[in-house]
Amino acid sequence: MGFTAGSVVQELGWDSDTDDELRISIEDTVDGDLVDGDYGNVVDAVLLWWRSDDGDLVDGLVDAITDLVGGGAIWLMTPKVGRPNAVAAADVAEAAPIAGLSQTTTATVSKDWAATRLVAPRTVD
Repeated sequence: MGFTAGSVVQELGWDSDTDDELRISIEDTVDGDLVDGDYGNVVDAVLLWWRSDDGDLVDGLVDAITDLVGGGAIWLMTPKVGRPNAVAAADVAEAAPIAGLSQTTTATVSKDWAATRLVAPRTVD
């Protein structure tokens, strides 16, 4: 997922269904704990766990951008197709640009979860 040692990764949407092995792997990679929504400083990346019943995805993405440093990425974690509360790819493709984001990569990251990398489009001066 491109994390490096010293990166600050904010985790939003954690619940009992999140993948603890993936979370621990990310913490090992960044050599630190994931921070929550109350962190109060800029972060290099956001790990956003999102399910179909979590509400409006656009609102969730806009909230996730709040602490993100310029050039940072949001990793949108959604249940894989066929799993309970899976999020349709079309919903992500529709919500991302409304939130001011571009979709770059989608990958399976665990048995039950897929990750979609979202970034703010580069601006031309």
